Amino acid sequence: MRSWSAPNIPKLPGESIPLSLYDTSARQVRQTDPGPTARMYVCGITPYDATHLGHANTYLAFDLVARMWRDAGHEVHYTQNATDVDDPLLERATQTGIDWRELAEREIELFRSDMEALRILPPREYVGVTEVVGRVADLIAKLSAKGVTYDLDGDVYFNVADAPKFGQVSGYDEQRMLELFAERGGDPDRAGKHHPLDWLLWRAERPGEPAWESPLGRGRPGWHIECTAIALDHLGPGYDVAGGGSDLIFPHHECGASEGHAATGEWPFAKFYTHAGMVGLDGEKMSKSKGNLVFVSRLRKRHDPMAVRLVLLAHHYRADWEYVPELIAEAERRLAVWRLAAGLSSGPRADDLLATVRARLADDLDTPAALAAIDAWAERALAAQGPDGDAPTLVRNLADALLGVAL
Repeated sequence: MRSWSAPNIPKLPGESIPLSLYDTSARQVRQTDPGPTARMYVCGITPYDATHLGHANTYLAFDLVARMWRDAGHEVHYTQNATDVDDPLLERATQTGIDWRELAEREIELFRSDMEALRILPPREYVGVTEVVGRVADLIAKLSAKGVTYDLDGDVYFNVADAPKFGQVSGYDEQRMLELFAERGGDPDRAGKHHPLDWLLWRAERPGEPAWESPLGRGRPGWHIECTAIALDHLGPGYDVAGGGSDLIFPHHECGASEGHAATGEWPFAKFYTHAGMVGLDGEKMSKSKGNLVFVSRLRKRHDPMAVRLVLLAHHYRADWEYVPELIAEAERRLAVWRLAAGLSSGPRADDLLATVRARLADDLDTPAALAAIDAWAERALAAQGPDGDAPTLVRNLADALLGVAL
């Protein structure tokens, strides 16, 4: 599947700082330690509706991770999927009378446009599940050969009793797992399962649903196994960061980690499990099922996409926050001030500013503090200009390279 175009990233002078991130599985901030190539997998959209601000919040967070690694001299191998066949997509297609393939293609193209407008760095591999059904089926067959699955009326389930590390990613107790499993696509009450938390790997063909031939019979993949298969194919086990929204901690990342462990024998499946917070509207998490959405495509038609990006950057990536229209007005004012200051012929020296922004981002992507530092420089520049003719260019470059904001 085609990815999207990459923006040019300026090269910055001086020394970078190693990136530290909050690792959900460790319950603490730790320093990342990638090799020459940093490997990252971020779970993609289910394309049954347009990209909303919550999606953008997640993909911007991991865009910052990639930018910090690049600034440190690492090559970044970034992979993302698109769940282009799944129950919500099929349900929306039925409701709207649109072919599910046409609906997925339309929304994925809009997603690409939104990501380009926000200057989100593209993944090296952008993989639709429909492109790798055979590979997913092969992985499920491998798991079955290891004795960790069972058949239930043609559906294939992973037996949670055969997942010794299950629970280590989320840290949740069983009661919390059961609550979330029911809310987030699981089927804890299905009759015949060995345990309520056993999860679906392969869904046997149902009338009127898309299905593919496989050694498992005709059907299609379950949700979690798709990301495990794609990550294994492109990144291998023990990759640096598995990312997504905090609603993916359980069951998605928990189940995927156990699948990867069972398939390879290696633990952890990813060195870091890092999650972005939820964006709310009208007092609730922004979600397609609730319909309380602020679409990126609509926002960027009325506002500079860099202002939209600054709305996101004004909040720490792990924070839950609520969108109100005043936020975009504030971001537009900030953007105007930054551009005015960065357009001066000279300004206050910016070497210390670069060091400060690097340090703040290296500390678990503290974007509010990074923005405050640039605000302070811009205020000084507009008040007294300053003697350094190179400073405005350096500020433009650091805002671009590290924060993705084009001035």
